[in-house]
Amino acid sequence: MERREVLKVTALAAATAVASRRSLAQAQDAGAQPAAVDPTVARRVGQDVRWDKAPCRFCGTGCHVQVGVRDGRVVAIAGDQLAAVNKGLLCVKGYHVGLALYGSDRLTRPMLKRDGRHVPISWDEAIRIIADKIQANPAGFAIYGSGQWTIPEGYAANKFMKGGLGVNNIEPNARLCMASAVTGFTSTYGVDEPASCYDDLDAADVIILWGNNPAEMHPVLFSRFIDRRSRGERVELIDIGTRRTRTTQFATDYLEFRPHTDLAIANGIMNVLVSEGAYDREFAQQFCNFRKDTAQPSLNGQTATLEEFRRHIARYTPEHVEELSGVPAEKIRMLARLFADRSKKIVSLWCMGMNQHTQGTAINRLVHAVHLLSGHWGRVGDGPQSLTGQPSACGTAREVGTLVHLLPGGLMVANPEHRHEAEELWNLPPGRISATPGPHTVEMWKRFSTATGQPNSNISTIWVQVTNPGQSLPNLHRLFAPSRRMADKFLIVSDVYPTATTREADLILPSAMWVEKNGMVGNSERRTQQWFKQVDPPGEARDDAWQMIAVSRELFNRGMAGMRDKDGKWLFETKRPDGAEVPIWDWAHYYDVNVDERLFEEYRRFSRFKHKDLAPYQEYVRARGLRWPVIRKDDGSWHETRYRFVEGEDTYVARGKRFQFYHSVTRDDKALIWIHDYTPPPESPDSEYPFWLCTGRVLEHWHSGTMTMRVPQLRRAMPQAYIEVNRQDATRLGINNGDLVVCESRRGALTLPAWIDGRGAPPAGSVFVPWFDERLMINVVTLEAHCPISKQPDYKKCAVRIRRAPPGAVAGITPIAGARS
Repeated sequence: MERREVLKVTALAAATAVASRRSLAQAQDAGAQPAAVDPTVARRVGQDVRWDKAPCRFCGTGCHVQVGVRDGRVVAIAGDQLAAVNKGLLCVKGYHVGLALYGSDRLTRPMLKRDGRHVPISWDEAIRIIADKIQANPAGFAIYGSGQWTIPEGYAANKFMKGGLGVNNIEPNARLCMASAVTGFTSTYGVDEPASCYDDLDAADVIILWGNNPAEMHPVLFSRFIDRRSRGERVELIDIGTRRTRTTQFATDYLEFRPHTDLAIANGIMNVLVSEGAYDREFAQQFCNFRKDTAQPSLNGQTATLEEFRRHIARYTPEHVEELSGVPAEKIRMLARLFADRSKKIVSLWCMGMNQHTQGTAINRLVHAVHLLSGHWGRVGDGPQSLTGQPSACGTAREVGTLVHLLPGGLMVANPEHRHEAEELWNLPPGRISATPGPHTVEMWKRFSTATGQPNSNISTIWVQVTNPGQSLPNLHRLFAPSRRMADKFLIVSDVYPTATTREADLILPSAMWVEKNGMVGNSERRTQQWFKQVDPPGEARDDAWQMIAVSRELFNRGMAGMRDKDGKWLFETKRPDGAEVPIWDWAHYYDVNVDERLFEEYRRFSRFKHKDLAPYQEYVRARGLRWPVIRKDDGSWHETRYRFVEGEDTYVARGKRFQFYHSVTRDDKALIWIHDYTPPPESPDSEYPFWLCTGRVLEHWHSGTMTMRVPQLRRAMPQAYIEVNRQDATRLGINNGDLVVCESRRGALTLPAWIDGRGAPPAGSVFVPWFDERLMINVVTLEAHCPISKQPDYKKCAVRIRRAPPGAVAGITPIAGARS
């Protein structure tokens, strides 16, 4: 089918989805059971198109789509009316997600770099090469994945590394996007992930955005509360940001703050609540303890008192906060008085602005603290909610535990009881799992880019799956480029298209993508979602999970002890109901059974340790996702949980408790209100580099653009990266719209076109650059400084200088003398 026909059918499907909204809503009200296929779409688009459900491939919202297949190709996409997340609506990327499969340059064969060129090889040879590298140096082998791994893929990788090789050198790129949210939740409630859900967006009176732009980054969620205004509801939107965005256009109030001073703003809100006696004393006393950091910042900190908190917060008067942040004192009081009003329901939303922050854990803790101190917590429409950028950053990175310090289900490698539990579930000999966390993302890549023999150079091979670190890592000149000049550093990349990373890889493996394989993911509201394979991958492309399993079997065949459990059986042994083993390491037999189901059923045994209970696989087949904990009722049915720690919503909360934080750090069922000071950022503008640089995404493209830049409609809508420049600064520097501008930091420089008075408007002394364009990689400029607790780097602020490029200059990475690495 030609692209023209794909678009025609997709458009018809989208129109049908809108037209059928009323009838489907009536069916749901009547108690109809969800089905894999939306029957109205099937009727109207045509019986020759086969439809099935799947979550969208892109962000962490978790929208469900109906996928239409004809003659072995995806030919149509429609929003799924039966999905609670998006209720039939998709964003511009979602409506075009099917086209992301069909770029002309899909990777279809394994390729090995020989004499500077990538040449095709067989899968058997590729698997042997990886096994050779692991056998030669197991301790120096690392895996780098992402929140784009499906749950079974991440679980297989985690078991392979921690349960098989006995090393914890596995990280997802989610370290770069949501690690500070993890440490914020964990150190406040004793366990990770939001207690609330998207239902809040349908009920909140006030939405406060802490440095995020959901109109472009999470447009379907944005529509859930903005569209309420068209129905006559009053919804206040407070945009706290460092530049005006499309979201700002809808805001009731816009509070522009100096980068990094969001900590001062949160402290200022709490100052007014305490000084005016307007905080919720009952909630704070009954359900909260106070906490402060140790001399060296840590996850759990040490005990503090209400009096210590009062003394600390007294310094952050609205006037002092105005001096620090630039936000007028009256606006700080306005925010505080909103929180003082218990009749209002307030939701705080945040994403990368708070997380990609050298004080990311601290600002996450403080926003939770504002809600806890004011009692705006635990009601529908009233509480803090973080958002994620990847489809399974929650389900795979956080819940499966593909970070260097975690085990599945929220268990910790450093905890001997947790290691014992994992070894029991995996049937491993005692001591197989290492107690030492591996190097976090920035450190892992720094070690990979450090010459062998130098201190901290012990990572020799990295296997990358479903991510593009050659574009997405900060300070690429230091963390990525040096390794590509070292003969003994070996880079393996599994991907679907050529990228900045595959170009530099020693071994490239072609992967199946989205509905070319079975999958499960977990979105930002704890919703686990499932789909089945619907089309075949191109050429010799194969599932990422199979690739990992095949290497494991090769090592098993070679006699590597770690690939056996304590009974001598292979770690991924899979049997049919009749007891016969299925050779899932052989691609010809991989789909003889549902390997996803086999891996998920093993994984979900971990989910009960931290009350993140998951239902059996087949329950997800029947549903549009379920929010954990999913509890089996007396009648045998399975029920999801909307709100954690809330009596009447969460089965694990004891009767009469109202709110019970049953994993609390202090072991008394109380959440923590943390004490934190504002501290300056590690790098600020000065006379030599006088501008702030902020990076981020755009509506049309997702992350590094690997998929969306191959969708013609999205590429035409936003064909290249740019630098947003304030008009006042542009006039002073002689820069006009479209002029090439050099953006330079102490680490690197990039030349790219200026956009003045575009969709975003940075204040004077500040610039913004999106990072989706592999031809214009702004991460040669950014800083790798990171939060001391979450280890998440700060992409939102570093110091740069800009100038109009000289005549004859071309866009691209610009060599500079004396750049620091």
